[in-house]
Amino acid sequence: MQCCVCKEKPATVHLTQIVGEKMQKLDLCEDCAKVKGINDPTSFAMADLMLGLGASQELDSSAAGSEVKCPRCGFSQADFKKSGRLGCPECYQTFAEGLAGLLKTMHKGTRHIGKAPEALRQSRDHLDRLKTLQKKLAKAIDTEAFETAAQLRDEIKALTAPVSPAKVAP
Repeated sequence: MQCCVCKEKPATVHLTQIVGEKMQKLDLCEDCAKVKGINDPTSFAMADLMLGLGASQELDSSAAGSEVKCPRCGFSQADFKKSGRLGCPECYQTFAEGLAGLLKTMHKGTRHIGKAPEALRQSRDHLDRLKTLQKKLAKAIDTEAFETAAQLRDEIKALTAPVSPAKVAP
């Protein structure tokens, strides 16, 4: 098997990436792997390889020949291709057109939603629900909808009631 880059030497480094149902293979000779920084684990980034597998063409086509630079940090597409990282948060807006396809291949989506521990998420949901009920209660009292206010008051009491630990039978 020959190197995908130089097409001269035998490939000794084989990389495979699976995204969804698509599988992409990259076979490199030792020299091309060193040029790409694959043999040095400290400089290896998956984004660098992704750029070599076609995502850079998306960025090139969006630029249409002109070198786009971030107005905030001065980062260019060439800098992004070299490092696989963006310079600042504004770079995401500056290079948005070409990044959309790249991010879809690298991640599940194009919007970061973050992660939170289950207990923290439940606590936040509980507080949000409580605040919403309190606002509705205040509005019901202002409009003199006392039946609705009584129902909301009961819901708030149920949410704020201390949870008693389950008793264990002896």
